[in-house]
Amino acid sequence: MRLITYTRNGAAGIGAWFDRDRQVLDLKKAAMLAADQAVDELADMQSFIEAGPARWEWARRALASPASEAVFPTAACRLLAPLPRPAQIRDFLCFEEHLKDAFAMAIDLRSRIADDPDKKRAELKASGMFDIPQVWYERPIYYTCSRFAVCGPDTDVIWPSYSRMMDYELECAAIIGKAGRDIAKDKALDHIFGYTIFNDFSARDEQMIVMEGKLGPGKGKDFDNANAFGPCIVTADEIGDPYALVMTARVNGEEWSRGSTAAMYHKFEDIIAYVSRSETLHPGEVLCSGTVGTGSAAEQGKFLKSGDVVELQIDGIGILRNRVFSADAPRTT
Repeated sequence: MRLITYTRNGAAGIGAWFDRDRQVLDLKKAAMLAADQAVDELADMQSFIEAGPARWEWARRALASPASEAVFPTAACRLLAPLPRPAQIRDFLCFEEHLKDAFAMAIDLRSRIADDPDKKRAELKASGMFDIPQVWYERPIYYTCSRFAVCGPDTDVIWPSYSRMMDYELECAAIIGKAGRDIAKDKALDHIFGYTIFNDFSARDEQMIVMEGKLGPGKGKDFDNANAFGPCIVTADEIGDPYALVMTARVNGEEWSRGSTAAMYHKFEDIIAYVSRSETLHPGEVLCSGTVGTGSAAEQGKFLKSGDVVELQIDGIGILRNRVFSADAPRTT
């Protein structure tokens, strides 16, 4: 299924896309028409995920023969993030190429502002500070994102007032559907409900400064609408192989990034097995892959400009589109 959260006629709801995403089955209305007594399970995406496999299978059957009274065109609604308030968001660093590029970018940025850029660049390379640490190969490293800073497709992202270096990050995200603790790697994929696209918007200049504190990206990542998800959640049964998905980023229609989930050094099952050690994973938690190699503007020596339209696309999922604006820039619709 291709599941969305939307607003229509002033109310939010969840639905299943069909007819090449041109039509929506309102799941709650479909249940009401069938005199279903458990409509609260369809109040929002979190409730639907928590309801479990029996409710998911009901939705598949409803979608196979949609009641016309519960169907409306996609054009008649506004998409929200498919999971507007996730139970938790953790962002990992699963692509080796991106990590190499990020370290090279850090050296370049620090060198540019030095009195003697060439000397500074040589010093930084020789320092070993920007070599990939061995622990990265041993553990899927992550940080916890703000679940309150989520937005969906076609939502504007206002750049924080303290930043001048705007960037996107092209990522794939898995949504947990079944709770578990100490999950075995060979059983981990059974805990995934579905997949979506994640844009980890980043204030690079602030991130570069605070990460010298060796704790995390801080306000380099935490600002309103920094965590964009969408356009839908595609259930795991429809994705098939999660490691054969082409990932593309375009800015104002021009391709800037291209990669594939095939390049993940740490797979989603590695992530799940690691995070669930002595800790319960819950339905509605989001585990993000980290940025695919070349999947950010900075890796190409670029940054976004106010007014740019960023489109992230993952085959089988769709396109997540957002505009970015500097805090003091005039905005037009």
